Amino acid sequence: MNLKSTITGAALGAVMAASAAFSGAVAADDTIKVGVLHSLSGTMAISETTLKDAMLMLIDEQNKKGGLLGKKLEAVVVDPASDWPLFAEKARELIQKDKVAAVFGCWTSSSRKSVLPVFEETNSILFYPVQYEGEESSRNIFYTGAAPNQQAIPAVDYLMEKEGVKRFVLEGTDYVYPRTTNKILEAYLISKGIPKEDIMTNYTPFGFSDWQTEVSKIKEFGSAGKKTAVVSTINGDANVPFYKELGNKGIKATDIPVVAFSVGEEELAGLDTKPLVGHLAAWNYFESVESPANKKFIKDWHAFTKNDKRVTNDPMEAAYIGFNAWVKAVQAAGTTDTDKVLDTIIGVSVPNLSGGYATVMPNHHITKPVLIGEIQADGQFEIVQQTPAVVGDEWSDFLPDSKDLISDWRKPMSCGNFNVATGKCGGKGS
Repeated sequence: MNLKSTITGAALGAVMAASAAFSGAVAADDTIKVGVLHSLSGTMAISETTLKDAMLMLIDEQNKKGGLLGKKLEAVVVDPASDWPLFAEKARELIQKDKVAAVFGCWTSSSRKSVLPVFEETNSILFYPVQYEGEESSRNIFYTGAAPNQQAIPAVDYLMEKEGVKRFVLEGTDYVYPRTTNKILEAYLISKGIPKEDIMTNYTPFGFSDWQTEVSKIKEFGSAGKKTAVVSTINGDANVPFYKELGNKGIKATDIPVVAFSVGEEELAGLDTKPLVGHLAAWNYFESVESPANKKFIKDWHAFTKNDKRVTNDPMEAAYIGFNAWVKAVQAAGTTDTDKVLDTIIGVSVPNLSGGYATVMPNHHITKPVLIGEIQADGQFEIVQQTPAVVGDEWSDFLPDSKDLISDWRKPMSCGNFNVATGKCGGKGS
């Protein structure tokens, strides 16, 4: 066991035993404002609108329980319209004008990178509920979606071990999350003995729709006599024509399986899923999970939206975990003050929707099981593999510049990129 994993393991043990409580003055306002920062228009609206609705449901439910610190929660919803610079502008507006206590939002890493300096400058808190590429750690951000070791790496392990895949197409939207994730995956696959010539990487713009040429390339790459799979980091509404073109080209899951990291129940709701049966997705939650907590969540969601056909998905569970962890930390601190909440939230455990618990770690990531699901004809997923809870690794073990780095935001270290080889903090983690 290397020093990095030893420290990570020690941190987990310390976290589980930790219990911090602070008291502070409650703000004099009548309500506690909560920012909701999700695209309600543009290319990412297909994915983000549901998260806005989920946040409104969670806030409504908390108010029915009596609110927080004796006050009602008030949602302040803004629309950054799939425009990454506008995310920063809207975040600043939420923090400085609306005086929100915390913000829940963003989907793409481009939007998160845009707002990160705003949250650090204003010393405010963002809960980010979507899988991401890692290689970042901020004192002011909680990453409640999956890091690569909680999604991408287990997914390619599944393809190699269960599907016998020998060739990989890394197909992504052209921005930071797919590029960095694929950089990690390429290094990982090569470390597992996959030759570089058996890895093909391609990127297309947001909203890309003309998939005929790209899918033809995938079909050709898969005709070399080795079992081939597509690892998809395609985001937003470009997924709809991509999957349609797979069907048009007759590419079945038995021929070239696709494992997606950004396609869930919400995205499949707009597709004819029959040609997609057997293709895969890797998440940390599916609506098909069997647990009392999930049954209640789905029932509450249908009641809140007044629509029994509205599906749930993984980022909704990540939002659920992040919101409940924030509530628990605020209750422990007795205040919404950022510094005190940052102290109390590390070590907080709250239920997830698959019957276990999610713990907020010192690196501001959470523990998550990894689930692999096969697309079914009804747009749901049959879970074919589930791991125990995994600690999110913010710095990849498979990149030379990252393998010796850890993040621990507890005092006295309070460092986002501590180098275990040199014993020094490199400065800001992001």
